[in-house]
Amino acid sequence: MGKRQNAPAGEAMSELEKLAEQAIAAAGGDVMVALLNVLARNNNLERELALSRAAVSNGYSRGWHKARVQ
Repeated sequence: MGKRQNAPAGEAMSELEKLAEQAIAAAGGDVMVALLNVLARNNNLERELALSRAAVSNGYSRGWHKARVQ
C-alpha cells in the first residue's frame, strides 16, 4: 500500500485521497499534524477494540476475534 493508487476511470480522486485532503485541511494544511491526528485516532480505536475483545466472549462474537490465550 506504499504506492499512490490512481482513481478509477471517471473519478477525479479516490475516496481515500478525498479523506486525506479533508484530514490535511482540518489540520490547517500541515501534513505532519494531519498524520499525527490520524495516528492518534487509530491508536484510540485500537485501544477500544482491545477493550471490547476483553469484554466480549469468543462465542458471542461468533469467532470474529481470536480467543484469549491464558
